[in-house]
Amino acid sequence: MSDTPYGYYDFGDPDEYDTPDYGGLSASETLKKYWGYDGFRPMQAEIIESVLGGRDTIGLLPTGGGKSITFQVPALMLPGITIVVTPLVSLMKDQVDNLKRRRVPAACLYMGMTRHQAEYAYERCRQGKVKLLYVAPERLERDSFIGQLARWDISLIVVDEAHCISQWGYDFRPSYLRIAALRERKPGVPVLALTASATPEVVADIALRLEMKHHKLFTLSFTRDNISFLVRHTDRKYVKLLQILGSVGGSGIVYVRSRKRTVEIADSLVKSGISASAYHAGLDIETKAERQDAWHSGQTRIMVATTAFGMGIDKADVRLVVHYDLPSTLEEYYQEAGRAGRDGRPSVAVLLADNRDKASLARRLTEAFPSKDFIRHVYDEICRFVALPMGEGFGALFEFDPAVMCVRYHMQPRLVMSAIGFLDRAGYFNFIEELETRSRVMIRLQRDELYDIELEPRQEELMHHLLRNYPGLFADYVFVDEVRIAIALGCKPDDVYKMLVALRREHIIYYVPRTSTPYIYFTANRTESSRLTFPREIYELRQQKAKERIEAMKSFAYDDDHCRVATMLKYFGEDVPAGYACGKCDVCRSRRSAAFDAAWFEPWFFDVLEQYHQFALSDLDRVLPRFADKAAAHIRELVKQGKLKNNDGIISKC
Repeated sequence: MSDTPYGYYDFGDPDEYDTPDYGGLSASETLKKYWGYDGFRPMQAEIIESVLGGRDTIGLLPTGGGKSITFQVPALMLPGITIVVTPLVSLMKDQVDNLKRRRVPAACLYMGMTRHQAEYAYERCRQGKVKLLYVAPERLERDSFIGQLARWDISLIVVDEAHCISQWGYDFRPSYLRIAALRERKPGVPVLALTASATPEVVADIALRLEMKHHKLFTLSFTRDNISFLVRHTDRKYVKLLQILGSVGGSGIVYVRSRKRTVEIADSLVKSGISASAYHAGLDIETKAERQDAWHSGQTRIMVATTAFGMGIDKADVRLVVHYDLPSTLEEYYQEAGRAGRDGRPSVAVLLADNRDKASLARRLTEAFPSKDFIRHVYDEICRFVALPMGEGFGALFEFDPAVMCVRYHMQPRLVMSAIGFLDRAGYFNFIEELETRSRVMIRLQRDELYDIELEPRQEELMHHLLRNYPGLFADYVFVDEVRIAIALGCKPDDVYKMLVALRREHIIYYVPRTSTPYIYFTANRTESSRLTFPREIYELRQQKAKERIEAMKSFAYDDDHCRVATMLKYFGEDVPAGYACGKCDVCRSRRSAAFDAAWFEPWFFDVLEQYHQFALSDLDRVLPRFADKAAAHIRELVKQGKLKNNDGIISKC
């Protein structure tokens, strides 16, 4: 075991990675060497070429489009450090883990790290021994940090989830605006902005906020040809959910909007004989990891989840995504539905809707925009909760659980969370949700004092294991893994936890168990709440945009006269020809059942061949009884055109 802090990973022999030799490899050779892929996905190579040419670049790649490759490959080809700004701590940790396995030196910096962790990562960067540094946007609030970066050899700045920098984006984060300060310090360094869902207005705002000039924009169509987008109107959603799960095989996700409902639906599915688990932000870290691993490995078929089960999901064979409740925006819906079918195989995204959902969307708008007086009241209550005196607080970081505050002060959680969002956007503090910290231990006694204490045999065995496997325990906190310790000692993780707590109680060690804790970071001193201001672009204009997004969501869910995919593509700014039909959504399918049309039949038939590899013409009477003759004639025409093969009535692709 190493005492290397989490902010940087030990890759074995330092000589092997301190002076890595990436030189001379082309982009495709780098991809092959470190990722094992023979070729790039669509638009990846073009984005990489633009970045390597030193140009500011915006990449609009749909969910599952492989955004990370577009900056990780050039990071290995460029001489200095690539800075990656991302709002998701869990995702940056996962990416650093993945890079470690590929022997690529990477580090991450985020709020909540110990001073020792952060200093270690800084030192590696100063020495040029890091290729990719993942940074939480809150770090950019510190001028000292910006000053550090200015002294390093930086070759590329990457802004992941770039829609967060736009006031008009559905997930605006004020800390992203500080990226412009980094640009001022590094004017010659190109910027790559990446997002999976943004309207044309948001894309233009991204370029403006990042001070891009003569930038190149690369976009992939939001069309996901392998996904059938279906809307089902029903007043009995659970019954319809069971029908869907019975008709579509494979792994799936069911998205709901409340933690309580995840548990209720998951329990009901288990009672119905369907393997399912609940996942939400309130679960402890170990439970989250266990349930996600079980779902990834196929032990659990269905994950019933809130949006906490989102970014960073890397499971290619998800066949089904069901939205039990309507999302508030098409951006959210597209991102979540897009987690189906990343392997390119036919998959289904189903949205369940009833008339009550319309009222629910209107209520969400009210909850998302509480009155300004209420927002000021929440500010006062937060300061009281963390015991922050008037005129103090700049740069202070507090553990802060809004749920506890709401219970203590009898406040409505949803309204409070909305108010926190406005206070964050207005720059009074940063709220950092669900920051995960690993277990850590430090020995309180001097080394020679350990010989004078009497321990129980199991405690003594534990202490010997710690001393042998975790160097540095006498100098600073060191991360430990209770599960690995338990395996080594032949006991249960809970036994290790209890022994560590007992040793802490006896003042032999300091022990901080693994936690998942929200934090609040004050970017300004506490002031009188009556003096708080909320600019029009933060409140009134955002409120108007929110109304427009909700109307777009309603149109998608309840307008049965237009192709669902066409509605979505128009929303994201794509040119959609008149009469466009995807051929797979519920609207197109209902039209197809009314009259045979080759424009819908052909893509459907090729999907069937993609999944089953061949099709017997004799089955047309069973599959398409009303249009069997017309379908057979069209298939014969495709055979003549050389697009299909006919082997004694068995049709297959050429």
